[in-house]
Amino acid sequence: MWPEHYQAFDVFYSLQTQWRVGFGGPTGLDYGVLHQKLARLNLPPEEVDLLELDIQVMERAALSAMNDQKK
Repeated sequence: MWPEHYQAFDVFYSLQTQWRVGFGGPTGLDYGVLHQKLARLNLPPEEVDLLELDIQVMERAALSAMNDQKK
């Protein structure tokens, strides 16, 4: 993993129990919890925005992998 991705991965990993789940399985992360976590980092808004984008990439990949497992 590249060093510039460590922080995003750490936040994503810390949210492992914060998935929204519907009848079909996981639908995405709980963004309320994500935003609380990001606010506690006391980062400039631009860095928070970039972290959120990185986490969304991981979220989409995780959802895709979870959906593939159902097949």
